[in-house]
Amino acid sequence: MSEETITASAESVRRLVVTKQHLAGKLPAKATCKDIISVVRDLTYVQWDPTSIVAPSHVISLWSRIGDFQLSDLDRLMWEDKMLFLHWTPIASIVLTEDYPLYYSLMRRYPNSLSDSWGTQRARARKFLAEHKPLRTAVLRELKSGPLVLNQFGGYVRTKRSADGWTTGNKVSLMLFHLLMSGEVMVVGRNGNQNIWGLPEEFLPSSAEKKLLTEQEVEFEAAQKAIRALGTASAREIHYYFPRGCYQNLKQTLKRLHEQSLIHRIHVTGLDDRDERYIHHEDIPLLQAMASGAWEARMALVAPFDNLICGRGRTNRIFGFDYVHEQFLPKSKRKFGTYVFPILWGDKIIGRVDPEMDREEERLLVNSVHAEPGAPRDKEVASEIRETIERLADFLGAKEIEYTAQVPEAWKNSLR
Repeated sequence: MSEETITASAESVRRLVVTKQHLAGKLPAKATCKDIISVVRDLTYVQWDPTSIVAPSHVISLWSRIGDFQLSDLDRLMWEDKMLFLHWTPIASIVLTEDYPLYYSLMRRYPNSLSDSWGTQRARARKFLAEHKPLRTAVLRELKSGPLVLNQFGGYVRTKRSADGWTTGNKVSLMLFHLLMSGEVMVVGRNGNQNIWGLPEEFLPSSAEKKLLTEQEVEFEAAQKAIRALGTASAREIHYYFPRGCYQNLKQTLKRLHEQSLIHRIHVTGLDDRDERYIHHEDIPLLQAMASGAWEARMALVAPFDNLICGRGRTNRIFGFDYVHEQFLPKSKRKFGTYVFPILWGDKIIGRVDPEMDREEERLLVNSVHAEPGAPRDKEVASEIRETIERLADFLGAKEIEYTAQVPEAWKNSLR
């Protein structure tokens, strides 16, 4: 182990990770637009998913970090003030307009900006765009008359989802995806569950800087953002986190960052990790503070597509917690439920809750609660879980909470 390698305990690193993800300490007294921007800035993105079994995942991700906030504030930031916008990174994400040069540079090189980790997607995108030039022209021509939802385009025909799973099988939908990735169209609003498509030149504010960065500059900036958002990260974790699957020379980028002392190698005691792990130099004082009594734990419900649990392998390594998106499994193979929220208590994930919002009856159904092996069984923790579920119910507008019998025995007195 070289002298420049930092050594830290697994507990300190977990605390750093949770803190960098805005999931430690007290919630804001009253959430504001500034709080929303702060979260997106520090996480780099918040994954967008409109599934509303409880509430959209991005809404829960923000709520768990800033508490009750006005959905109208998020809408205003995205569609009016335009400080945020919806883009694919290349997963659907809420991102900062101030970071537009990063996205613009990736867009200008699309599909070559996709790395080999996307398999055949780069070649398939290139082939589709080459074979459908008239469709591209038609889509852009229609949008010159104003924004449209998918079924308003002339060539749209409803079809089943495509074999690659990225889009619907309709060619207009697929073209819109590729045009979004290349920066020729963008999402300019929402109509219910539908994207409203428009032209960037008519939607983007003047603050969105169209500055073309080199591939090396993009990676140099993006890797630092990913490491800082994650607290500590290996190359694989950086590649998966942001921008997912878009690094061409990450090994060389990390070498440059290390040589300039912008990042440092870190050894985490007790962490079974064969890959080199890094921490940003600006976060070293924060890491050192994690062992002090000033660190404040929080109880939080983590959304299914939350940044904290981004990547099954990383979640296993850092938290010893195996999370599977069971909503994509046949019902017979689900172990914990349909839309499962991990329960974060301090720097540990101690359980799972499977909630469901019955909007017609204004009721939050708690289909099951599961405790992880070794989770605390005391009354205080159970009460914290109940209070957090109650806060979620209030945020969702539920007038009552209904628990099933599937609750850990030690927590039953509180969760009923």
